[in-house]
Amino acid sequence: MGIKIAGAPCCWGVDDPKNPYLPPWERVLQEASQAGYKGIELGPYGYIPMDIERVQAELSKNDLTIIAGTIFDDLVTESNLENLLHQVDDICSLITKLPPSSQEKWQRFPTPYLVLIDWGHDERDWKAGHPDEAKRLSAQDWNNMMSHIRTLAERAWTKYGVRAVIHPHAGGYIEFEDEIEKLLQDIPYETVGLCLDTGHLYYSKMDPVQWLRDCADRLDYIHFKDIDLDVYQRVMGEHIRFFDACAQGVMCPIGQGIIDYDSIHKLLKEINYHGYITIEQERDPRNSDTSLRDVSQSIAYLKSVGY
Repeated sequence: MGIKIAGAPCCWGVDDPKNPYLPPWERVLQEASQAGYKGIELGPYGYIPMDIERVQAELSKNDLTIIAGTIFDDLVTESNLENLLHQVDDICSLITKLPPSSQEKWQRFPTPYLVLIDWGHDERDWKAGHPDEAKRLSAQDWNNMMSHIRTLAERAWTKYGVRAVIHPHAGGYIEFEDEIEKLLQDIPYETVGLCLDTGHLYYSKMDPVQWLRDCADRLDYIHFKDIDLDVYQRVMGEHIRFFDACAQGVMCPIGQGIIDYDSIHKLLKEINYHGYITIEQERDPRNSDTSLRDVSQSIAYLKSVGY
């Protein structure tokens, strides 16, 4: 199919680089390699050090390449733009000096990508997955965010040759159907690609198969997750932050949840998707002792259905 499966540090509970319970990044790379990955994301800014020699040594030791770096931050607030641009420079100057991953034939843009995720707004975090209850941005704030995304994407591309992709994410201001549709209207594909995440789509009341099909012409990169339906139905009835729901096990190994990966497999063939898919399973990092087992199960399941 021309699809390569990669991993991400969030499978080890790495989402907030300040969390005191994070496993060492060297262990994450080692276990990713043990699970069979050849590529992994950098994870949130500040987790893996901006030290090319150290990072390269660990990647080489584990036969891994970096597929993407991530800005997981407030994309709305005007005063945060300088901080965001600093992250673009730090991340892109690191990932472009590391050995590249191979590019699949028909893959639209080479890795590594710069994944842009809006995050850091309490009022939306508490309403993750609830499109009818969540506050939307004012027109001015939305336009600010669109302008910031264009600026970050253009910096990454013109200065480093890195393709930026927007990742709609539960608990941020680009989450729900209306917000993704508006994003696609406001920013052309020439400027920024799309990274759809099956788990976030389902969590936020969208059908992953339909959205992957409808956005096929904008899709540069995909994240795979699965959702434990019993836990999901329970947390939807609670007042809970997104990552607290993840700590309760709402995300499960691929193939053990509600998302239909057989249909997604057929669809990816239909739309001729080539390139990378990254497995994610957010969790409490205090439970990272089961990460190797879970990602190994996810990879085994995807191989069993033809990926």
